[in-house]
Amino acid sequence: MSLIKRNVLLSALTAATLFASAAVAQAEMVLHRGNGTEPETLDPAKSTGVPEANIQYELFEGLTTYSANGDVVPGAAESWDITDDGKTYVFHLRKDGKWSNGDPVTAGDFVYSFRRLVDPKTASDYAYMLDGVVNADKIRKEEEKDITKLGVEAVDDLTLKVSLYNSTPYFLGLLRHNSVLPVNQKVIEAHPDDWTKPGNLVGNGAFTLTEWTPQASITVVKNPTFHDAANVKLDKIVMYPTEDIAEEFKRFQAGELDATNDVPSEQVPWIMANMKDEFTNEAYLGTYYYVINLRRDPLGKHEDVREALSMAIDRQVIVDKITQANQLPAYSWVPPGIIGYTPAKVSWADMPMKDRIAKAKEIMKAAGYGPDNPLKLEILYNTSENHKKIAVAVQNMWKQIGVEATLLNQEWKVYLDTRQTTKQFDVARAAWIGDYADPQTFLTLFLSDAGDQNDAGFNNADYDRLSKTAEKITDQAARMKQLHDAEQVFLDNMPIIPIYFYTTKHMVSKKVSGWEYNILDFHLGRYMAVNG
Repeated sequence: MSLIKRNVLLSALTAATLFASAAVAQAEMVLHRGNGTEPETLDPAKSTGVPEANIQYELFEGLTTYSANGDVVPGAAESWDITDDGKTYVFHLRKDGKWSNGDPVTAGDFVYSFRRLVDPKTASDYAYMLDGVVNADKIRKEEEKDITKLGVEAVDDLTLKVSLYNSTPYFLGLLRHNSVLPVNQKVIEAHPDDWTKPGNLVGNGAFTLTEWTPQASITVVKNPTFHDAANVKLDKIVMYPTEDIAEEFKRFQAGELDATNDVPSEQVPWIMANMKDEFTNEAYLGTYYYVINLRRDPLGKHEDVREALSMAIDRQVIVDKITQANQLPAYSWVPPGIIGYTPAKVSWADMPMKDRIAKAKEIMKAAGYGPDNPLKLEILYNTSENHKKIAVAVQNMWKQIGVEATLLNQEWKVYLDTRQTTKQFDVARAAWIGDYADPQTFLTLFLSDAGDQNDAGFNNADYDRLSKTAEKITDQAARMKQLHDAEQVFLDNMPIIPIYFYTTKHMVSKKVSGWEYNILDFHLGRYMAVNG
């Protein structure tokens, strides 16, 4: 073979190789997604935030799951039967359900996972989620020591029986919650301290964990053992912790991200004018609020002072001038939008702002506070430019009624520890996103026995009674009325200051399909594709 011919052939082969490599690279479909803060953990029983849930829903699948538009649909269970009294559910698991290591998913896996959630040794903030299951509440409070008495039974490998205290209309929706996702017992026992690391984690979801670089990215890839793998179009999802919302938006504009976790509030008017077709902004089942630490005085003692603090916040200014994304001012705890439920509201909700300020000043003066003797307190918030702007606004609003507030911002994990574990705060920024479309997803948070999730330390017998006995009412209209009454007791005691009801705020590229609006704002990668 001549040298010329050989070089021509080698050039052709090199070009073909490069073309083939480019084709493979081009064929790989990857979604790049902003995801808020660095996850505190990927253990479903031990996490508390939405950023963690976004990842966990890719790695694990519950008995039920989300459709693209947020409906409750079969997950690891392909069907179920419910007794006439609504107290017993029998789930039939998929025959082709597998863990990512190839092992079958069994009813025993769910028994283990549910028991692990309520076991006091796990110390899960979400253990109360299963309180409707027989003996779950007694086990987590250590009133019942025998964990096998939890009302969950593996009838056989593919049949799971769950026994409830009462008919629970929202139970199928609750079972989608990330805290009750199944986990693999063998893997946890083999790697008790690091089972969630890449290479160790085994899930039953549409994707598996391959990389986790703290403060940089988390990568999940398509799971070939997933029962619906044939319909999963994405090969990979890369999720980025993005506390700097302005930087996240720049990355989206540069084409580095296909979807953002949030948008900078000050950019919303410009986005609406210039990028409206890539901006998702819809109602969301969530409340942005300030929680008051009732364990600390003087706020813990003086309900009237707590009310004055709430009255002095001009919510309309916050949503018009700061958040700017069609949020609604909040004067209740439960957001609007739950079918059949009318939220309660604070008694002064319709009072003009100037009258509210005057009344708040009267209350503060009567309590001994004013310009010469200001009430001194600290506002805790997690790192975010949007949270900072709201805290500064509240600081100024409170100043006019004789309150001297200082601001403290902390990184997500530290903030969670301060707010939920050590309780070392006066007033803290918080938010609650509904876990299912029922008032109880908000009301159970502040039951006296809700554990660390009740970070206000609220303890009210009337509230407990109304909330808990509502679960025994089978007539839905009567049940909703009693839950309304419970919410009114809660608002009258003012352990929190509701500020606004969320709307979804994401930038989503035109290249992305399958990102559908739903009121809980969860978007599973199994339904999405990136084109072009």
